[in-house]
Amino acid sequence: MFDPEVETNPWRDQVRQDDAQYRRQVGYLLAHSAFYHSKLKQAGFATAEEIGGLDSIEKLPFTEKDEIRASCSENHPIGTHLAVRREEIVRIFSTSGTTGTPSYIPLTAQDLENWVVTSARSYSASGISPGEAIVSTYNAGPFVAGAALGAFDRLGMTHVPVGTGNTERLITAIRLLKPAAVVMTPSYAAYLAEWAEERRFDLKGSSVKRVLVAGEPGGGEPALRARLEEAWRAKVTEAMGIGDIGVSLWGECEEQCGMHLGGRGFVHPELVDPESGAPIAMEDGARGELVLTHLRHQAAPLLRFRTRDHVQVWSSPCRCGRTAPRVRCIGRTDDMLLVRGVNVFPSAIREVVNQFMPEVSGMILVKPQDPGVRQEPPVPVVVELAKDSAADPELAARIQKRFRDMLVFTAQVDLVPWGTLQRSEYKSKLVQR
Repeated sequence: MFDPEVETNPWRDQVRQDDAQYRRQVGYLLAHSAFYHSKLKQAGFATAEEIGGLDSIEKLPFTEKDEIRASCSENHPIGTHLAVRREEIVRIFSTSGTTGTPSYIPLTAQDLENWVVTSARSYSASGISPGEAIVSTYNAGPFVAGAALGAFDRLGMTHVPVGTGNTERLITAIRLLKPAAVVMTPSYAAYLAEWAEERRFDLKGSSVKRVLVAGEPGGGEPALRARLEEAWRAKVTEAMGIGDIGVSLWGECEEQCGMHLGGRGFVHPELVDPESGAPIAMEDGARGELVLTHLRHQAAPLLRFRTRDHVQVWSSPCRCGRTAPRVRCIGRTDDMLLVRGVNVFPSAIREVVNQFMPEVSGMILVKPQDPGVRQEPPVPVVVELAKDSAADPELAARIQKRFRDMLVFTAQVDLVPWGTLQRSEYKSKLVQR
């Protein structure tokens, strides 16, 4: 445990401490953020006293990603939520810009330190230890994932950064340097299992005993996790971050029952209904959209930021001793399909398909026919067969029935030969419109 005093602090005590931090953060926002000064005033809140504490946070408006983008201009390239002078910024990360101009994420020295501490707490939960070697496959260039890599140095590990898209180099590092752990996306971990089998590289016999996955949902899906653990003969745990808020905010322990909040004291989590925005109690089994608020952020703090991540929550005690709530990401709310009133996530479709291994490869592609979220059944789902397997109408029928039984929607399953769907050395594409 990286920070035992904090990570085992009773959650009720943590919330009391967070309340004081939250009140200070709100005062800071009103004084330094033009964006929030205007937004909160329009919502009827002119002073920190009127806003109050965490017990009334649900009265405040949400912050949407599009609002931040809309506040950007030539004069304000970061956005009007910037709350420090430019000379106080020590790092500016950016998003990939897949929807247009990249979003910029500034950090002060203290913000960056908080991110490293958060990541160290989250990744140490996996069981990695000082002195062990770890190979990372995330690029440390412009993207926020680079900040998480500082956690491995902080944990006293021998860090071997390989980066994305260097499979030969990665396998060479595993073979020669014998790391105890690797960190990558679950898609890449699955791709490497196939890559190693084709080239007769003994992945199961390698030195790797822990596979730390992050960057996309999937690492916590029981069927996919079992598939990866069998292929690597290693324990698989996952971590999760939200670029605008912090990297590796959540990290799973060896109990493998959800990711603990490593960012406790730095962010406040809420669970809300993704359609109505109504609050949902964070208790065992609850599901909803994750909303996060900075508690001690300087450069560009966010208040009630809608992450668009749909999660399941656990709040009961964990045998590891950590006391923070735990989550598993079910999927992105933005990727959700609504089929005759039923919410369907592509990652949930993949999880069902993985139950049919070894008849299938585990690769899927959902092809919505209608624009937008609402879809009329049957929803086309491409399912890739396992190597050397032939298409079988009976198998397609069984998968369709499992969709109806477990996810309560009707699909049209199209079985395709092994190798048809594109593999990824980073993140898998599950939806094609």
